[in-house]
Amino acid sequence: MTYVPQHGPAITFLGVPHCTWSDPSTYADADVVILGAPFDGGTSHRPGTRFGPQYIRQSCYLPHDGSRPSLALRVDGLQADLMVYDAGDVMMYSGDAERSVRDLQAAVYAVARTGTIPLILGGDHTIAWPDAAGVAQHIGQGRVSMVHFDAHADTGDTAFGSLVGHGQPMRRLIESGALRGDRFLQIGLRGYWPGPETLSWMAEQGMRSYEMTEIVARGLDECLTEAFEIAVDDCDGVFLSVDIDVCDPGHAPGTGTPEPGGLTARQLLDAVRRVTYELPVVGVDVVEVSPPYDHADITSLLANRVVLEALSGIARRRRDTRDGTTWDPTLPLLEDR
Repeated sequence: MTYVPQHGPAITFLGVPHCTWSDPSTYADADVVILGAPFDGGTSHRPGTRFGPQYIRQSCYLPHDGSRPSLALRVDGLQADLMVYDAGDVMMYSGDAERSVRDLQAAVYAVARTGTIPLILGGDHTIAWPDAAGVAQHIGQGRVSMVHFDAHADTGDTAFGSLVGHGQPMRRLIESGALRGDRFLQIGLRGYWPGPETLSWMAEQGMRSYEMTEIVARGLDECLTEAFEIAVDDCDGVFLSVDIDVCDPGHAPGTGTPEPGGLTARQLLDAVRRVTYELPVVGVDVVEVSPPYDHADITSLLANRVVLEALSGIARRRRDTRDGTTWDPTLPLLEDR
């Protein structure tokens, strides 16, 4: 399959090499393969996330030269310390949700089965279903836990008469057996949805959801530490799903269902760094960036940095595992880390 961008120029994420997801020989030395999922057919409010992959790929003021050395982690998570390729956009059709999720799962599975980490740029959160299911198809049903940053639980049953939508992917993952409910960790929930019936279903599955009031009272770090202990218990890998609306709309205005009172951009970046450095991450997606509702590219820039933090965390984890070292965040910038 050739790279056919749907919404914009033929670009890759900050200039990393291009590959073809259906041809593993084009990314034989890859650690991570990026896939675009330009789909917003599951959106219930403001559309536009089909343009998300294009903006996440190119929203950066630095040269798009395939290099990004992290000041904090002292690694280059694009090429020098991690080999990253971009397979372009999976062909998705917002008017045909069932076909789109089927085709996306096939692409994610094709990448995951090579031992490469798939990193998917959304698109609305519908895509989390095929993303995590494609990884579980390789790792094993019920063997992958989920760390899910979001303002919303996304555990609804149906919406507008459809089982496929951005409010239902987590229920579909659990009901299908791809992921276990008792290894499902949700961070940042708030607001006025879902209702009691859905919350009861979530409790029956053993899900653990950290609502913002609990995060404020206990502290984000403490909640994450607790969630991490659950995530690695009796599972072989962790899937990280980041809905950009986990952040307060002041930090991420360009999203379909903004909910006031969320995390700051700094909190999200630090949390993503912790997840990818401390946990055995086997898949990542970043979703719900809607450029038409953005201002000054605030949301696209944040999503771009979420991707870079994830890649840098994975790279540093691999370096420290190989060298028997540990990253120390307290060391001054100009000292040897």
